[in-house]
Amino acid sequence: MRGFFFATAYFVEAYRPVRKGDLFLVRGAMRSVEFKIIETDPSEYCVVSPDTEIYCEGQPVSREDENRLDEVGYDDVGGVRKQMAQIRELVELPLRHPQLFKSIGVKPPKGILLYGPPGSGKTLIARAVANETGAFFFCINGPEIMSKLAGESESNLRKAFEEAEKNAPSIIFIDEIDSIAPKREKTNGEVERRIVSQLLTLMDGLKSRAHVIVMGATNRPNSIDSALRRFGRFDREIDIGVPDEVGRLEVLRIHTKNMKLSDDVDLERISKNTHGYVGADLAALCTEAALQCIREKMDVIDLEDESIDAEVLNSMSVSNEHFKTALGSSNPSALRETVVEVPNVNWEDIGGLYNVKRELQETVQYPVEHPEKFEKFGMSPSKGVLFYGPPGCGKTLLAKAIASECQANFISIKGPELLTMWFGESEANVREIFDKARQSAPCVLFFDELDSIATQRGSSVGDAGGAADRVLNQLLTEMDGMSAKKTVFIIGATNRPDIIDPALLRPGRLDQLIYIPLPDEASRHQIFKACLRKSPISKDVDLGALAKYTQGFSGADITEICQRACKYAIRENIEKVCLRVHLLFAY
Repeated sequence: MRGFFFATAYFVEAYRPVRKGDLFLVRGAMRSVEFKIIETDPSEYCVVSPDTEIYCEGQPVSREDENRLDEVGYDDVGGVRKQMAQIRELVELPLRHPQLFKSIGVKPPKGILLYGPPGSGKTLIARAVANETGAFFFCINGPEIMSKLAGESESNLRKAFEEAEKNAPSIIFIDEIDSIAPKREKTNGEVERRIVSQLLTLMDGLKSRAHVIVMGATNRPNSIDSALRRFGRFDREIDIGVPDEVGRLEVLRIHTKNMKLSDDVDLERISKNTHGYVGADLAALCTEAALQCIREKMDVIDLEDESIDAEVLNSMSVSNEHFKTALGSSNPSALRETVVEVPNVNWEDIGGLYNVKRELQETVQYPVEHPEKFEKFGMSPSKGVLFYGPPGCGKTLLAKAIASECQANFISIKGPELLTMWFGESEANVREIFDKARQSAPCVLFFDELDSIATQRGSSVGDAGGAADRVLNQLLTEMDGMSAKKTVFIIGATNRPDIIDPALLRPGRLDQLIYIPLPDEASRHQIFKACLRKSPISKDVDLGALAKYTQGFSGADITEICQRACKYAIRENIEKVCLRVHLLFAY
């Protein structure tokens, strides 16, 4: 179809400056028509006036078919307000107002490297910037440009940069840049080395005012070639980290803006309980809550029918209960490969130990729930606690309860798991665990049987290659290196504090040493109550007398007594039922 419309026959967005690629709306008496501008005369910019002629050509294009980068804007990116301000300053100013840099006499930045954990929104930010600035967006997915033919990979990269320079102002976005630009001294492949060299020369060859900006994204910034990470190539490196509570609330509001929510949904409460979640995790949480809502209605939905009853659709809405269920079945993606659990143990499950509980609350719970108080008094919270005492007194149970009470992520580490036969692997395991804990802060790291990996250095006779000593050294440096901003707490438990290296027990590492004694009579009474609170108890059971007679028993011993009593009750109950059955058959 070819023809033209006189704009005077319609109500037009008149006197509006437009350019190639813009959308333009013409409202008629019956309906509105939206045009995409393919060409203008004069070129570059035009102003629409009532006598502008509009030519239509070709088949109508549906909005879905257009490559509009999914219409992502700044409003669709949450939790990275500070980073967005930096990126806009580095990208929008050179693209929109290059004369600012020209007048001051400095070169505008050429490249930005975004790094952070997977799912934190690096690709989304790049798309939002491209949409909002109206720049040409060229996306290079690392592995796509690789080719088995010699020289073709570099040629693909050159073509991408030529295309971007032709369509300037433009943004070249290289996703997963570590896959095409690894450290040249560490890689064995010749192709990767040539691609890194080609990328370096292309970034140097970008004319200082060519209106082309290169953005790279990676989860592993330290595996990128160091020549790329200098001024003039990737000028600025921006950490797109794990969002804080306010950031998580922003992300949740973005993901739930089109959802049908009940009035009881408390997004602020959900953002408080999602420590360590990145944007992608929160999106998954919202999807899971919606699926939970759908599952409840599956009994009234007939899958054979082509349509669903309008009443059923109208009655569906996502409630707070759905979000709670979704929270129970989801973990931060940074910790997917580590077994992370928020344990289902509360203070009520632990009898006695009142002083120990209070000490723990002050050390772990208060810094998580009231960080502003610590700032006010200029105090940095403790980093660690060591529980010691006889076996079976509740050291592991206490660690679980504190993680549950302050809604922190909980990583339990069994000492011997860290040791491997390969040189350097054991230390890498320790480093990895601490990295994961920092990514999902606030987090409680619990080292059970700490004496297995923290014995005094030089004392391990026959240790192959001194692996235990190296693990301890790594542990000490990680504890010192933990930044004060990250709320990561270490709890160690041992029955043998005498063999633990003194360097681990100094203030600044495991500051608080808490002795967990055998329970006294009042504590034993509380333990009996805690163990039997779900069991039906006969009126003739005197818990006070039981507590009196169990002098010298640990919490684990008392739990065993209660379990054995329940076992005898079950046996007796089954025998009675069997006897009744036998009597019935006898009659």
